Amino acid sequence: MGSFGSRGSFSPYGMKQDSAESLTVVSDEDPPAEERALVDQLSATRLFQDYRRAFEQATGLPLALRARKSFASAAERAEETTTRFCSLIGRTNFSCAQCLRVQESLEESAQLGSDTIRCFAGLCESAVPIRVGDEIIAFLRTGHVLLHKPSRAEFSRTTRQLLKWGSEINLKSLEEAYFQTKVFDQSQYEAVVCLLSTFAEHLGRVGECMELQAAAEEPTVVQEARAMIGERFAEHLTLPEAARAVNASTRYFCKVFKDATGLTFVEYLNRVRVEKARHLLRNPNLRVSEIAFEVGFESLSQFNRSFKRITGQTPSAFRNTQAAA
Repeated sequence: MGSFGSRGSFSPYGMKQDSAESLTVVSDEDPPAEERALVDQLSATRLFQDYRRAFEQATGLPLALRARKSFASAAERAEETTTRFCSLIGRTNFSCAQCLRVQESLEESAQLGSDTIRCFAGLCESAVPIRVGDEIIAFLRTGHVLLHKPSRAEFSRTTRQLLKWGSEINLKSLEEAYFQTKVFDQSQYEAVVCLLSTFAEHLGRVGECMELQAAAEEPTVVQEARAMIGERFAEHLTLPEAARAVNASTRYFCKVFKDATGLTFVEYLNRVRVEKARHLLRNPNLRVSEIAFEVGFESLSQFNRSFKRITGQTPSAFRNTQAAA
């Protein structure tokens, strides 16, 4: 497996090559809502926004900060990447599934430090973990580049694979995009990922400060409510019942909870339920309706609306994407 930075020397010939046959899928549970909220806060900081702008202007590469196990859809990656080639091949269903495989495999291999993986088309993508304390909460992602000059032989292999998958792509447009793909020297790209590793350490320290500050500032009633929701999310929980459980009036609890979390009680509860549902949807033996009721929703229509509002996909679409990957 090719890697560098904290993992050792980089070799494009020894780099992990993604394929449909040899991939390890991360099996850990989805991150809790609090962790995703912390990543969202880091993404919104001026520190990250300014660094991303400078990084992209200096290198011509995209930079994304994504929570662990938050794999972007083809549409989302098309917005993130400056590589037209990746945008084109990500528009078909099977290519999108292969893209998700690359993301999962890369996250798996980057648990100990920055790592790089090469997709079936020969383009490289890198992930750098961000740790808060001892836990990885997110990854800095970049790449979509070649570490060698594009060749007609490699392009032909790529198109044959796409046609084998039944992809319908304008080959002329794809060829133009492929030969316009940014090419980096190996040592130059290694230096870029090294810079991201240093920045990831800084973001991790900022995240620790945010976490400590939130814990110190968060009222006891909110801490108790979070714990209660984590334990009883599958039950029929109402706002008045939650307020009584933490010995607060409904009006006071409603205001304090929204001020502390940025979400209403119902919004927070539904996010926790949806996160649990995302994990259960990976089990093909469970019906969507079973999962909806198991995580606490009172109707399938309510579950579908909440799931799509929070994740951008319907439960069935999410399941199909995961099954394809």
